[in-house]
Amino acid sequence: MRFSPHLLDEIRARLPVSQVVGRKVALKRKGREYSGLSPFKVEKTPSFFVNDQKGFYHCFASGEHGDIFTFLMKTEGVSFPEAVERLAQEAGVALPKPDARDEAREDQRTRLLALMEESAKFFEAALAAAGGGDARRYIEKRGLKRETLAQFRIGYAPNSRSALKEHLAKAGFTLEEMTLSGMLIAGDDIPVAYDRFRHRVMFPIADLKGRIVAFGGRALDPDQNTPGGAGHKAKYLNSPETPLFHKGHLLFNAHRARQAAHDKDRIIAVEGYMDAISLSEAGFTETVAPLGTALTEDQLQILWRMSAEPILCFDGDSAGKRAAFRAVDTALPHLKPGASLMFAFLPDGLDPDDLVRQQGPAALDACLGRARPLIDVLFEREWGQGDWSTPERRAGLEKTLRDLIARIGDETVRAHYRQALNDRLAAAWGPPAGGWRGAGEGSQARSAGSRWGGAAPWQRGAGQATRFGGRGGQNFRRGPAGRGFPPGLGQGTEHVNPSSSLRKSALVAADGGLPPYREALLLKVMLNHPWLIEDQAEAIAALPFTSTALSRLRDAILSAHALDNSLDTETLRTHLNKSSVGKVLTLVERAVSHKCDRFAEPDAGRTEVEDGWRHALAMHDRHVGLQRSLEAAEQAWHEDRSEASFARICDLKRQLELVSGADSSDMAAELGHAS
Repeated sequence: MRFSPHLLDEIRARLPVSQVVGRKVALKRKGREYSGLSPFKVEKTPSFFVNDQKGFYHCFASGEHGDIFTFLMKTEGVSFPEAVERLAQEAGVALPKPDARDEAREDQRTRLLALMEESAKFFEAALAAAGGGDARRYIEKRGLKRETLAQFRIGYAPNSRSALKEHLAKAGFTLEEMTLSGMLIAGDDIPVAYDRFRHRVMFPIADLKGRIVAFGGRALDPDQNTPGGAGHKAKYLNSPETPLFHKGHLLFNAHRARQAAHDKDRIIAVEGYMDAISLSEAGFTETVAPLGTALTEDQLQILWRMSAEPILCFDGDSAGKRAAFRAVDTALPHLKPGASLMFAFLPDGLDPDDLVRQQGPAALDACLGRARPLIDVLFEREWGQGDWSTPERRAGLEKTLRDLIARIGDETVRAHYRQALNDRLAAAWGPPAGGWRGAGEGSQARSAGSRWGGAAPWQRGAGQATRFGGRGGQNFRRGPAGRGFPPGLGQGTEHVNPSSSLRKSALVAADGGLPPYREALLLKVMLNHPWLIEDQAEAIAALPFTSTALSRLRDAILSAHALDNSLDTETLRTHLNKSSVGKVLTLVERAVSHKCDRFAEPDAGRTEVEDGWRHALAMHDRHVGLQRSLEAAEQAWHEDRSEASFARICDLKRQLELVSGADSSDMAAELGHAS
């Protein structure tokens, strides 16, 4: 369902952020704001602030920022529609009524949900009845406690073709509803519809709201066939796709695990729901499981709402590794900053349930602590595919890895994967005996690293900066036909010195990054004109700073302002000098403004400050945008080696030179020490 901006604004107007946040965070009023300990990161000093007037929260420890809907989604793992629905109910705001077709579908869903709940009660009663002896013995063998049975509502489907059908009919449900829910099997070629689940231990499957939408059944007879016959064995059997249940869209135990996942900042995904139950019983309440299929894109999104790096826990055998490899392929296109996967492999021959029962929870904790990042599993998979002893085979591996990385949608993550895999190949193969011959000797040999972008580790001298500049004047290399290429872009290895003007430019400054002058200028404005912070707090908090020291100072200024909105210049400086950013503050105060940047000085008028601030922000955004475009252009050159790509790099370099301003390399060096 789509929600109009007017509706969302009405909910926000009726529910102060402090009211919603205050249910999870102990808030103390500080002027016009509230402060408390971050719900996103363990801390001792409050860095989390709520502003009811502006309708947002901001966490300086983690960078999290948003409104009441975002807070509910981040802390409880709910979807946006669910967050809107819950907060609208709390605020007393009526949601739009669905049309006639929507109402019919909703009525149907309500009936089917009631049917599934009645089925669960039937299975629970059957487990305790005389006919449930086989199921009870199986459960005792698995060592499940009575409390676990009740919590997960485990039951038993009698060995009968009509027991459930008759029970549901007495409860007022039709054969059509039973069939639509997946609890009966019917068809034109089936004279009498019959129960889908028979002589099985039953595990209810719930949606994220905790409503039962499907079942999983574990066969008690080793020779038991699937409901369709044909001799197919089915140890585990799930409900079919229904209006309530799409197995690729849900995770078993997700509705219970999401709060534990938030509290522990961890979510564990295992292969089967029996493993999820056992681990939850052992204290790992943040455990979920897919439903008989390989991990899907929708299931990944659910996991990422609970944790930035879910841990996929697989058996250590070949089947477990194949499952991990499938998960890698599924995840690659969706990787982004703050969204990846970790992989924990159990000792061969043991599943999570076995490990916990034989060696205790500490053994599983140790295994989870050794979880490996996705890139490790990806590289291991491709490296294990063959023998890489010849140049042709190595080239084939590089191409395979390039093709896989190209599937990553996020540009920044893709670039880091290129570099990481470049380093791994370089470490695996190393330079040839005798080193690399220069282009002047007729050699076209180059490292795996140079083809991937960026010089390989053995090609970079100690202390050299990366990208377009570096210490010692040896980071520009001569390419074909005498063209100058940035490091990692050329094919030869003959070094040439950059010009003196190039060495002095912002792009090859000693810190190797965006010049901090513009950042220091913005901070100087805040220090000399703290009244500006009140209206610009959100923009200031979102500023991308390249200097860690300046970023720390920015956060300290915002924190001081949050505690006291009426700070004047002297009071603000006194507060900051008492903190850990005092040295950085001194450096910023010493920053010399250009004549065109006079708005940063204490005697500048309000209109002059506001106009200058807007201009400085625009220039800063321009600089950041160009820097990102340059990184993208470099990667494009690594992909196609075209003249157009190289011309684009040169053009972006010139633009960066023009907007970089008069940076002070001495100040940059001092800031580097301060951070």
